[in-house]
Amino acid sequence: MRILLTGATGLLGYNLLNLLIGKGYEIVATHRKTFVKVGVDNVKWVNIDLENEQEVANVVKDIRPDIVIHAAAYTDVDGCEVYKEKAFKTNYLATKAIAHSASRLGSFIIYVSTDYVFDGEKGMYKESDIPNPVNFYGLTKLLGEIAVLDMFSKSSLVVRTSGLYGYSPTGKKNFGINTLEKLLRSEEVHAFYDQYLSPTYVDALAKRIIEALEKRITGIIHIAGERLSRYEFAMILAKALNVDEVLVKPVSMRDVRLVAKRPRDSSLDTSEAEAGGLNLPPIMECLRHFVNTYRRKVDINNAV
Repeated sequence: MRILLTGATGLLGYNLLNLLIGKGYEIVATHRKTFVKVGVDNVKWVNIDLENEQEVANVVKDIRPDIVIHAAAYTDVDGCEVYKEKAFKTNYLATKAIAHSASRLGSFIIYVSTDYVFDGEKGMYKESDIPNPVNFYGLTKLLGEIAVLDMFSKSSLVVRTSGLYGYSPTGKKNFGINTLEKLLRSEEVHAFYDQYLSPTYVDALAKRIIEALEKRITGIIHIAGERLSRYEFAMILAKALNVDEVLVKPVSMRDVRLVAKRPRDSSLDTSEAEAGGLNLPPIMECLRHFVNTYRRKVDINNAV
């Protein structure tokens, strides 16, 4: 069975790639021109420019995948607010092109979306809640959802997740890695106490996405971690690292100038995922695995 995996050098894509290879799938993985080698064998790599809608469509037509996992995106929230054309092309038009070509081939598609499709006014959002993004990133991801769901009636799945953290060999940073590295250097970490989300360990998310694929779950599903503020997350990570929690300093979103507005509480209700056996491990279990993985990978890289 042939799988087209977009964004395979990204945080989520890298973890999905390794798991899919272990399961024996035939993988065609996409990367950008700024390709970072991730040391994965038995994969056919394809260079793709997600800002070129026709090129994206042609890649799908040429590969003729049985399954598409669309994990690529322009995820820089502030960048999306500044470079709106890039965000629109990458997150919406590319997704529409993939969905259109895949639907003509009869492929099954999984589209990875975000909690930022919601406005954050209430939190613990269910799949049935009405999206209302407050920034351009959230809007482009919502448009991508609509494109996928519009092209496919019973052969697509939109996975909404939140606040991804984890290790990636590409060196791309995320809140979890930034916080971990600062705490290990005994540096202060400033974290919002008034922004809530559902921090999600990418290793666990990748496993659940593949389980959802193999179960052929369709529609929209929320797969994410527990509701926490960024400050609470950083405090728990400090405990997992066994470092002084006084390094974690609470700050308010109101006191920081952000280019793009952030939802106040975009946490996700994961009841449907839990009912389907797709719930994630508890936060401390995820963070301990994250810390151990980071230390192991760093030790290996330093030894090379």
